[in-house]
Formats: sequence, C-alpha cells, structure tokens
Amino acid sequence: MDTPPKLAFMARYSALLGCKVEVQYRAGDLLLPATGTLAADSGRSIFLEQKFEQHGMKTFRWEIPYQCIVRLESGKIAPLTAAVGASSSQSPSAIVEEVSTVSRNGNK
Repeated sequence: MDTPPKLAFMARYSALLGCKVEVQYRAGDLLLPATGTLAADSGRSIFLEQKFEQHGMKTFRWEIPYQCIVRLESGKIAPLTAAVGASSSQSPSAIVEEVSTVSRNGNK
C-alpha cells in the first residue's frame, strides 16, 4: 500500500535518531553549522543534543525547524537513505543532495 504524500515526509530524519549528525541551517541571512546527536524529530523540527563538562556534566539541546535545514550529513548512509526514501544504490553525495532538496521543498 502506498503512503499518502502528506505522510511520506513526517519525521523524515527519525531513522537517524541517536546518530551524530552535521547540519547546516539558516538563521536569518546567516548559514550556521551545528554538530551533535540527533535527539528527536517532531515531524516539523529536529532536536540536536551535545553533552559537555563544565562544573559537572551539562547537556545543550537545540531545535532546528525543517524549513531552516540546508544540509544534513551523517556517518550512517543507510539510515539517511531510508529517511528520504531513496534507493540504496545511490552515491552518498546524491543522497545528501536529495536530503537537501527534500528539506528545502518539504511540506509547508
């Protein structure tokens, strides 16, 4: 059974939960990099988490809305492929490009 088009892009990065990811995102006119563990995917935003030690263990978590994501890369290519519905025969650069295209043209 085919997935309805509107449901096809819900929580599109959920296959990468718990993986370390690199994200480039827009904040106004700036393109900012972020690296962290993908902690959650709400279907509208992703949540990155980074742990560091400063007077004890601290956790920094931030939200990046889908429409602000320009590029998302992960060391795990297979889950990234599943997240965008691409075939596993594609090259990693083609997969990253497809994620970028989906991110820019996602459901608004």
